[in-house]
Amino acid sequence: MKITMAHGSGGQETERLIREVFAARYDNAVLHEMGDAAAVPGAERLALTTDSFVVTPLVFPGGDIGKLAVCGTVNDLLMRGAVPKYLTAGFVIEAGTEIREVELAAASMAETAAEAGTMIVAGDTKVVENAHPEGGLIINTTGVGFLKPDVEISPAQIRPGDAILLSGCLGDHHAAILSARMKLKNQIRSDVSLLTEPVSILLGARLGIHAMRDVTRGGLATILNEFAQQAGRGILLREPDIPVRQEVRDLCGLLGLDPLTMGNEGKFVAAVAAEDADQALKLVRDTACGRDAALIGIVEESGEATVKIRTAIGGSRVILPLIGEGLPRIC
Repeated sequence: MKITMAHGSGGQETERLIREVFAARYDNAVLHEMGDAAAVPGAERLALTTDSFVVTPLVFPGGDIGKLAVCGTVNDLLMRGAVPKYLTAGFVIEAGTEIREVELAAASMAETAAEAGTMIVAGDTKVVENAHPEGGLIINTTGVGFLKPDVEISPAQIRPGDAILLSGCLGDHHAAILSARMKLKNQIRSDVSLLTEPVSILLGARLGIHAMRDVTRGGLATILNEFAQQAGRGILLREPDIPVRQEVRDLCGLLGLDPLTMGNEGKFVAAVAAEDADQALKLVRDTACGRDAALIGIVEESGEATVKIRTAIGGSRVILPLIGEGLPRIC
């Protein structure tokens, strides 16, 4: 069965879509009230984020748009040091989309939200005219997390001498999406995942975690340039220490891609106090999604607010953020 414009009319078909596809999967005491706004317990300090997700194909090696939407939003809250609590889910569905595709995305969101310990407490659906023969789907999410009074994590906290910690190999998500689109047969799978475990462990150890960001669109190069600008400090990377899977390297060589500007959906980079760097690395490596973590650079004592990389042969070059499209879009 396909989505029709009647599913967006606000009438019986809309009610059935909400009841059978969404409410059946996200049912909880808050959502069950079906009011115009959710009333939830709060905290003194809140972290709030919003994002929209569109990806082709909707299902890809290692994940799907539903898992991507929840992971992306929860991870953004984690990067601020917050405990994720509540999510909203807005679905913009093209007429002609198979309902089973929407059901799959909704079910994946429910499963991932439960794994993250969050509740989907409000949502919305809109059906729009068909723009693609096979239909299409966009998911918008808003996330709310609770912040402890003593947690202050932001690029403004970065200090000279901080170590740059990367939680795993670069480029897996981008390479998986491109491979699926181009029908390339390989073993590359998206890294889309929740970062709850390593971040919770780091914060629980009360280490000097000054800044964190998940390495999504724009890649590591863009994130670290933002760190450098916001901190007013230079960052020096060590090229041999940056982890990239060989199969991803091979794909990059084939397509002329740079792992430093490729998107990821299950990696984060952190600026960690020098005295805590080794312990932080060990803690992250002991988690399921951090086994390939590495210390890849340092925040310099002085110099311009740029990112440089020391190459394997001893030279150095400036790393710029992603400029323009740069790469085939993955979302």
